[in-house]
Amino acid sequence: MPRFGRAKATVIGLVTLAMCWFLAGATPRPVVRSEAFTIPGLEALGAPPAGTSWAPAPRPEGRLSSVAVARGQTFELRTASGAKTFLPGVNLGSTTPGHQPGELSLTATQYRTWFAAMGWLGIRVLRIYTIHPPAFYQELARHNRAEPDRPLYLVHGVYPPDESYVEKLDLYDPAVTRAFQDELRDASAAVRGKLTREPRPGRASGAWDTDVTPWLAGWIVGLELDPYATHTSDRRNTAAPATRGRYFRSTAAASPSERWLAARMDELAGHEAAQGLSQPIAFVNWPTTDPLRHPEEPLAQEDLVQLDANHVLPTAAWPAGTFASYHAYPYYPDFQRHEPALQKYRYQGRVDPYAGYLAALKRHHRDMPTVITEFGVPSSLGSAHLGPLGRSQGDHSEREAMRIDAELLRLIQDQGLAGGFLFAWVDEWFKFTWNTVAHQDPERRQLWHDPLTNEQHFGLLAMDAAGPPGQPERFLVDDESGWPARRMTARVDEAYLHLRVGLAGSPPGALTLGFDVLAAVSGAPPPGSGSAEADAAFALDLVGQRGQAYLRSELDPVPLDYAVPDGLRGPAPRGWRRFELVVNRELTVPSTGERLPAELQNAGALRYGRPRDDSRALWYRDGDDLVVRVPWAMLGYADPSANMVGVRTGKRLARTPSPGVGVTVSAAGTDQPAGSVTWTNWNRVYATERLKDGADLFRDAALETAAP
Repeated sequence: MPRFGRAKATVIGLVTLAMCWFLAGATPRPVVRSEAFTIPGLEALGAPPAGTSWAPAPRPEGRLSSVAVARGQTFELRTASGAKTFLPGVNLGSTTPGHQPGELSLTATQYRTWFAAMGWLGIRVLRIYTIHPPAFYQELARHNRAEPDRPLYLVHGVYPPDESYVEKLDLYDPAVTRAFQDELRDASAAVRGKLTREPRPGRASGAWDTDVTPWLAGWIVGLELDPYATHTSDRRNTAAPATRGRYFRSTAAASPSERWLAARMDELAGHEAAQGLSQPIAFVNWPTTDPLRHPEEPLAQEDLVQLDANHVLPTAAWPAGTFASYHAYPYYPDFQRHEPALQKYRYQGRVDPYAGYLAALKRHHRDMPTVITEFGVPSSLGSAHLGPLGRSQGDHSEREAMRIDAELLRLIQDQGLAGGFLFAWVDEWFKFTWNTVAHQDPERRQLWHDPLTNEQHFGLLAMDAAGPPGQPERFLVDDESGWPARRMTARVDEAYLHLRVGLAGSPPGALTLGFDVLAAVSGAPPPGSGSAEADAAFALDLVGQRGQAYLRSELDPVPLDYAVPDGLRGPAPRGWRRFELVVNRELTVPSTGERLPAELQNAGALRYGRPRDDSRALWYRDGDDLVVRVPWAMLGYADPSANMVGVRTGKRLARTPSPGVGVTVSAAGTDQPAGSVTWTNWNRVYATERLKDGADLFRDAALETAAP
């Protein structure tokens, strides 16, 4: 499936991350001072209410013991104050800015800080996707022993180490199966502190010595399966035998892929049963491979394969049972916008297709609980898809995203589902999405933070780009008689070029900032300017408080994603394009033949305001100064960390070295050169973490849904 910064903060007692992160020249904000508990913005929420105890109270089920069981449509977590039947949770990845996920860069201090913060935010369940380093398990047990009535329960994922089934078109490939079997065995050993692994690329290593099974509420194995590879694998393996394991079996209706999943779940159950334990086990699923049929879905791959948890069932020997796990978001696939039944489903007095979809999943899984193990919307400037009721895949302020996330958590509970796990705990810089991935250097994406890539902004915690500590403001203009600018300073960080423009005593009503990133590219000037050198521009209406970002046609990335008809592009001078993102290609609804035009987001519509009021805002007036943040993508950069601009050559992106950014200020026929901004290539990043604006709204929902 598809995950920016806001107000600056001086971090008192800042957590030291794997890269030693700092934020210079910032405004103080409150921090929480319990052990290593230093996330800015958290203290203002106040301590959470005590509530009832969530201390684990496992019970024997035959020869096995279970702290959680799935029976009927109820997921029952057994606690000292009785059964908890709705689980508000969050997903945690394994990396930090500047790293790829396989580098597993989180530290013990980071885990300790985050677990404490999760407790304050009312989160009761933590889901991880893969085996984390030993420090994760050590710190989880430490936290839970310190907070016995408010522990964090763990839902552990097991990710297949070998994903080559996509190229081999075969889940049953021996290497794929063997690698997954080994990982299942290791995961079972890790949670009880009985694993030692040597270093291997992309996998946690070390000695696991801490037992977290008292708080182990379940397992989710596998990954979002590729529909084409799964479809082909099923055709190749029609003769694969049914799974008749001791703990899990496939039904007569099971597909080959479902039989394969049943076998892996049985193997994991065997490892757990050998230790006298039983926990609910599920496999990862998503709308692309859900068991429902969607004849109105415009994209064939989104309804090509059906995987059904009803076809993978526990035996009487596995008392904890199973459940249906879905990564389900309110904006994709498109059947949510076209399916008649979903267009009629009402929730809280209005039509709500997402609520209708979740209700349909629950009806289908009438004999097991359904848990939405990923949901949420990102607080990004860029969007990748439009969603009903404004729940789009981006273009949300932080507060708006948190409001929607809280609304969705309550909705999940109201539809009678057993839990909702927010994606995600923290923003992840390495992430990519379909409508910006072709614009970037894939090898260095983790070294900068893109406000236009929605997948990097799903977190409850922001990871703000900070730039090197102590970086001075650089003067580009310092001339009291200058016009329209008397002075201008600049600085750069991993997300933006920051400008502060001191306007002359009689400021203009409109102003254009022109940016020259490649000397070899020139042509017609941008709107409001006579500068032929500019390759990107911000045209600002200082009176109307509106603005628009433009790129030269050579740097416009849209054709890399889709050949959008000219008539759908926004107005721009000859040789220029508005900065836009494709959010949907032209589609046809198969059941009706209705043709749907391509859809675009005018991501270059420059919001006016301070970032503390709207995290998407890129410019505002501060007295006589104009303060501007310019995202690197709006300057055409494919990799600012290496000074590389993306120049489109047909359907390919050529990365071209840039000498820096030359800035020109234009107004009322005057073009004022302001010098150039240069920086040294970086391979190390600096970032600070803080609670996003509006996180209190999600906390309220988490506490409410966790109440008995």
